[in-house]
Amino acid sequence: MCGWVHFRRDHGKLVFIDLRDRSGIVQIVFGPEVKEAGDLRLEYVVKVLGKVAKRPEKLINEKIPTGAYEIQATGLEILNEAVELPMPLDTDGYEINEETRMKYRYLDLRRERLKNNLILRHKVVKYMRDFLSERDFVEIETPVLTKSTPEGARDYLVPSRTEKGNFYALPQSPQQYKQLLMVAGLERYFQIARCFRDEDTRGDRQPEFTQLDLEMSFVSQEEILALVEELYIKLVKEILPEHKITTTPFPRITYDEAIKKYGTDKPDLRKDKKDLKELAFVFVVDFPMF
Repeated sequence: MCGWVHFRRDHGKLVFIDLRDRSGIVQIVFGPEVKEAGDLRLEYVVKVLGKVAKRPEKLINEKIPTGAYEIQATGLEILNEAVELPMPLDTDGYEINEETRMKYRYLDLRRERLKNNLILRHKVVKYMRDFLSERDFVEIETPVLTKSTPEGARDYLVPSRTEKGNFYALPQSPQQYKQLLMVAGLERYFQIARCFRDEDTRGDRQPEFTQLDLEMSFVSQEEILALVEELYIKLVKEILPEHKITTTPFPRITYDEAIKKYGTDKPDLRKDKKDLKELAFVFVVDFPMF
């Protein structure tokens, strides 16, 4: 097995470590014959040879999936050493200054919470791709370097090497391209699209982000809303079964109603605002054109 030393304890003749890789943690037991084990420290990268064995009944750790087993090591190779850590990695990380976490991002991403976030994102995107593909959508990549067009936000500009004084713009969304695809007769398009906006960062907006983008021809608003609603209901059921959707079908309110009643066009309709496993979807319709 190969991985990182997540935890270490020395019991004299025996050295125990928790070895971590992407799939989880397992306990390794080193006897006195594996002398290098005494040199191990947190986050060392190691290669271990050994035998899988059941733990004694009284020593089973029910907190981890591998808690009934351990690896009785017969060999050890230290692939890479690590200096003292600038921050702990066995917490959620909320208590650590964000500048520190960003500076040591390669360490921060080793956290269980962040690893799980990335895996969840992968599962969500894969589910969207499969769901739409089964319904005859075609995934098409649209250009990133494009001509600047007047939209709602500032474009990022990329200087042209061959056309001195001219610039490409990075798209705020694939809006024009997906409409070209409809005119061309593709009928159903989708893309997990990268979007760029040269704006100051706010709580709900970043300079660069990803969105599910789709376009359909010969359809009504009702068909589009029904498709999106089905996607999200099934996605939550399959990928996040421990989460609960407050109301299905999704409630629909107009933009004017949302502003008048909630003071925002993205109201939080959860019944319990403190419940992180509650999801409240809502369609806000009839937005003003200007």
